[in-house]
Amino acid sequence: MNSMTPQLRSELHTFSQLLSSTRRGARLARLLAVAQLHAWDAPRDVTERAGQVVAELAANAVLRGWLPGRDFRLGLTLDPADGGLRIEVTDARGDRLPAMVRPGGGEGDGGRGLPLVAALADGWGVVPYPPGGKTVWASLGPGLPPGP
Repeated sequence: MNSMTPQLRSELHTFSQLLSSTRRGARLARLLAVAQLHAWDAPRDVTERAGQVVAELAANAVLRGWLPGRDFRLGLTLDPADGGLRIEVTDARGDRLPAMVRPGGGEGDGGRGLPLVAALADGWGVVPYPPGGKTVWASLGPGLPPGP
């Protein structure tokens, strides 16, 4: 007789940190993310890509999502079973949604960070964060489904 053993899903690892909306805060976000992923023994390729993605999203939060007296939040969720990672950066400017810059065409004062995020991540997007902010998310690796 064949019996099947139920497979228990491992618990997700989560990390959340409020950071100052400064260049130093953006740099710290990247350093904290990489250190946390190393502590969780995340796959190396996911950790390397995550460092760049967090750097870009945190820089955007500081440069374009800043409001006086408001910070931004970094969130990480890792599925240790398959190494899938979800990155979330929440800022206070829900009225300023990110826009992709097309090569040779201008989108105002926008940079080139989101095309880099799109190239490094398996999916990314933006969702409202009530009452007035937004969360920009990116998924890396096979695990966590894209979406809010």
